[in-house]
Amino acid sequence: MDGVNLPLFLAAASILAAIPGPGIFYVASRTLSGGSTVGVASTAGTALGGIVHVIAGSIGISAIILASAQLFTALKFCGALYLVWLGIRTFREAGVLPAAQENHGGVSRALYEGVLVEVLNPKTAAFFLAFIPQFIDPAAADPALQFVALGSISVALNTAADIVVIAFATTTRSQFTARPQLLRRLRQGSGLFIAGLGISLALVRRPAAS
Repeated sequence: MDGVNLPLFLAAASILAAIPGPGIFYVASRTLSGGSTVGVASTAGTALGGIVHVIAGSIGISAIILASAQLFTALKFCGALYLVWLGIRTFREAGVLPAAQENHGGVSRALYEGVLVEVLNPKTAAFFLAFIPQFIDPAAADPALQFVALGSISVALNTAADIVVIAFATTTRSQFTARPQLLRRLRQGSGLFIAGLGISLALVRRPAAS
């Protein structure tokens, strides 16, 4: 980490982590729909997916995807369709008790769904490639390791922000548990919001080459 302005990076990454974005809204929706356990599993999945993007960025895979209109579009639409499908499924399962879902592997399902949602999001790759290199010292040894280290810190900060969101979403959800009809509407709304995230991802344009 020689040559890296770590305090400046931590300040910038912390601010960006605190700004509400699609990842935070996704985790909040999953928590409102399935409870805190599902929310934690979802953010663990998105964190693992973020690490995949960090590693891909450090070895040049992300740059190749962003440079190719075809690869970017394919990844974008796979991610968008997956989010829309998750949203529709969440909406349809709104009347099923969360406990029953967890008994059928709901937690593990939320984990790998979180991984796929993040891995299939080219916006995450674009973010890491645009943000992290600004803090890397190219003259220092192993810039790829610097990328991985800074990227991992960024993922950890994003996960910490997600945990705070999960706490608030869990509190909100608990206020609806005694009112089944309202809870069902809340879960249906969460499903529609997740599907909306998929539609917004489908509309994302590939970053212009610099």
